Amino acid sequence: MQPFPRRGRRLALPALLPLLTGSLAFALVSEDIKKEVKQSKNLEKSEISRKNDIDLKGIVFVIQSQSNSFHAKRAEQLKKSILEQSAQLTQELPSVLLLHQLAKQEGAWTILPILPHFSATYSRNSSWIFFCEEETRIQIPELLETLRRYSPSKEWFLGKALHDKESTIIHHYAFSEDPTAFKYPDFAAGWALSIPLVNKLTKRLKSESLKSDFTIDLKHEIALYIWDKGDGPPLTPVPELCTDGVDSGCATTFRSSLPLCGNPVKKEDIFVAVKTCKRFHGERIPIVKRTWEGQASLIEYYSDYADSSIPTIDLEIPNTDRGHCGKTFAILERFLNRSHDKIAWLVIVDDDTLISISRLRHLLSCYDASEPVFLGERYGYGLGTGGRGPILLGYTLLLKRSVSGSCSYNRMVFSRKAIRRLLASKCRCYSNDAPDDMVLGMCFSGLGIPVTHSPLFHQARPVDYPKDYLSHQVPISFHKHWNIDPVKVYFTWLAPSEEDSARPETHRSSKEEL
Repeated sequence: MQPFPRRGRRLALPALLPLLTGSLAFALVSEDIKKEVKQSKNLEKSEISRKNDIDLKGIVFVIQSQSNSFHAKRAEQLKKSILEQSAQLTQELPSVLLLHQLAKQEGAWTILPILPHFSATYSRNSSWIFFCEEETRIQIPELLETLRRYSPSKEWFLGKALHDKESTIIHHYAFSEDPTAFKYPDFAAGWALSIPLVNKLTKRLKSESLKSDFTIDLKHEIALYIWDKGDGPPLTPVPELCTDGVDSGCATTFRSSLPLCGNPVKKEDIFVAVKTCKRFHGERIPIVKRTWEGQASLIEYYSDYADSSIPTIDLEIPNTDRGHCGKTFAILERFLNRSHDKIAWLVIVDDDTLISISRLRHLLSCYDASEPVFLGERYGYGLGTGGRGPILLGYTLLLKRSVSGSCSYNRMVFSRKAIRRLLASKCRCYSNDAPDDMVLGMCFSGLGIPVTHSPLFHQARPVDYPKDYLSHQVPISFHKHWNIDPVKVYFTWLAPSEEDSARPETHRSSKEEL
């Protein structure tokens, strides 16, 4: 076959010119279109920003913070994150409040008494009060988009919904016929009240006193108060308010790792006091010995009867069916007067408490033992409002009174300095059977030492809490042996594992980041 003549190739070039010219023109037109699209997107983004400006100014963020130095620092870091995200959106910065700074009285943590303050201060220029915990992580753009779905002119109560699987003592067996029917918010995911609802609740708070003196499970009791037996709105579940962060559409997530702020506190720096009585020596103490006793380096059992087989120490305080204040103060005095000064922490537990000492050691690494620290699960008594606005009448306590007649019922953690301050005061039990948690709450409140709350301590059994609630926790303790196998519960929920040691390291490496 003969090759094509060279002349033929030259003749083909003119034929290509129209194609090249057309391609060039198309490319130029495409560039123009891209520029127009980009300008359009920028204009659209500008319009969204202007819209977001209104929305963001209308949100008041309230971090449910605490005055303890560790918790205050975590809250400040979250506040910084919220403000930095807002600044990146070139929007006017929102109000970000720390709950412990809003009122000198401890009762601010129960939320309802300070709603009148929110109504008076923010109702004119705001649309939402958004509450969150110090470990809640918030994506501001996603949160704005989520809240836009709900008209701020209506009464809204928004959150991630929890419900009881069975009626439980911590909720006074409410909704026993159908425990799943009532929804209440998981504070860890964040929750929101529209300003019209805040205003309505404020009017009610001013016209009638709170019906219950006790604050035991705050999230459940707030939902009950807002629902008002059907006269108020129920909780509206919002899927974008999350705790696990698996869904990419989440506006909030929650850091569920165990806090670690350095090396775990040494075993030798924690003294464990177990409160018991002769009646339970054979029933409960063997459970302690089969489960968590081996984790404790320093442990003593305090009873109304000296039993060398355990051994127990008779404090010469008669056992009482309730209260146990005399026994608790005797333990505090014994710790301060007889233990080595280098022992920084005292833990007082009931003989039917299941506890992870290894996790407690990690948690205590975040607290300064040179400060007066009174740590546990916080409850309230007598915290109410008066007709003229919030009047905090009561005091804070660690645990509610037992109605079961057991000989003790607390899990309390004290720094040595807190005990020294307490015993140096004149505050004491008015009787041996006075409720020790209430007396301690009164005493520490009078000294200006608030209870530091940790949700990782639990007053009841795992079955008494929603699975979704426990799923984002690394629990430190549970309480009571009713209708459960306590050994199984311990090894299921609390026994040391490789996973426990891995979790805190992850938290430690990013504990300064939000």
